[in-house]
Amino acid sequence: MKKILSGVLFAFLLTIIPFVKVNAASITVHNQDELKNALADSNIDTIVLGSDIETTEKINILRPVTIDGNGKTMRYVGTFGKENSKDNTVWGGIYVLQVYKTTATIKNIKLTGGNAGLLINGSKVNLVGTIDVSGNGFGGIELGQGSDVTETPELKFEEGSKVVNTTETEDRPTIWVPDDTDNAIIEIDGVRNNIESGEYVTLYDIASMTPVENPQTGDSIYLYITLLFMSLGTMLFSVKKLKFNNQN
Repeated sequence: MKKILSGVLFAFLLTIIPFVKVNAASITVHNQDELKNALADSNIDTIVLGSDIETTEKINILRPVTIDGNGKTMRYVGTFGKENSKDNTVWGGIYVLQVYKTTATIKNIKLTGGNAGLLINGSKVNLVGTIDVSGNGFGGIELGQGSDVTETPELKFEEGSKVVNTTETEDRPTIWVPDDTDNAIIEIDGVRNNIESGEYVTLYDIASMTPVENPQTGDSIYLYITLLFMSLGTMLFSVKKLKFNNQN
């Protein structure tokens, strides 16, 4: 009797196992099709680049996910505009990656060859490690909204992260907010910086947003500046008080 029950249970398990959904938390991809398929699978929360990837279209991120570039490159090799130009300074609205109305983490990757490397479209994006946005026609990262998007775009630099852009120029900034966007947020070391409509942000600006620490104590230089002004204020008050007492 026990053998019969065991056989029935085994047969039952065989019938339901194919319908059990396995949570594939991480996957490694090697080309555009594999990347798009992984982005379409909501069970996958981390996508790792196993090799450099060439794309012929803008890659959209529409759900929470981590893109771990693993030090690899995503390069757009398609065309731009109605003229089907191969020149990425011809505007075609081509971003190597677009994060649309969601959250995402972008890690250790180079995004190049597009009109821009990354569009944060009404989304919140965390940058981890080194993000290289060199070699794009109009700049590195756009913090935008566009039509039918009301959410404020936010870019957060995780501890130790940095942006590289060897092709930054006056009219090809590393980060910018377009005119059709009210404002955006860049967060560095817990400090939220408001970036206004039409504003360009250079690598120098990003460095200026980063608090400088005292190498001996690890304290932010802002702390010492605040203490300095407090000390000066106390000294000035003491001098005024002394003069007042002398006059009386």
